[in-house]
Amino acid sequence: MQQLLSHMRRAIDDYQMIKPGDRIAVGLSGGKDSLTVLAAAHALKRFYPAPFHLEAITLDMGMGDMDFSPLKAYCDNLEIPFTIEKTQIKEVVFDIRKEKNPCALCANLRRGALNTLAKSRGLDKIMLGHHYDDVIETFLLSLVFEGRISCFTPVTYLDRMDVTLLRPLIYVEEKAISNYAEKVSLPVVHNTCPADGNTKRAYVKTLLAQLEAENPGVKQRMFTALKNSIKGWQLTKHEEDFS
Repeated sequence: MQQLLSHMRRAIDDYQMIKPGDRIAVGLSGGKDSLTVLAAAHALKRFYPAPFHLEAITLDMGMGDMDFSPLKAYCDNLEIPFTIEKTQIKEVVFDIRKEKNPCALCANLRRGALNTLAKSRGLDKIMLGHHYDDVIETFLLSLVFEGRISCFTPVTYLDRMDVTLLRPLIYVEEKAISNYAEKVSLPVVHNTCPADGNTKRAYVKTLLAQLEAENPGVKQRMFTALKNSIKGWQLTKHEEDFS
């Protein structure tokens, strides 16, 4: 946790993510990434100089065979308010629209529902579990499949919803999250999405692992390149390479 907090706080400070009095939701999907960001935010809250309110919000997308009760028990144990909302996202994407490439539509519907749920709770910022490897994979996805240099940003303000998205794990590698989740036995909820593991992102993840094995340091170089190229990634306080 200390290592996670160190990287997380640095990202929060670098991009000035938290202001005093912020009301923050963690988008809790049940995966290891969102559970880790919730655990770290809860630990950070105890000593961070800018006081903030923290809640967890979960979307039940109707995938079936997903038991979210362990998430509620975990939040109750941490004394974090927990809200879950049922949606028809799975039905719309897979049953009604029958999307051949469902991830884009699913992501759009999920974002909209998550933002709406946060606003209904009086929350103005949402922490997401995107980590260091997600950053590079998204950068590579855009380059390979869209022909453009693009990636999500550490802080994203959505003016139509008046919601700000925060990604405080951008300096944390996925393997560190996996190690933490296993060590403390986080109550991970298995993802039953029909497209899980069979997506362009899964392909890019495998490709990136091969590139890193053959060219050690390639992920770091990609991370540096996107930080220098994409608006919203330039540091607001000081320049310091991730290590």
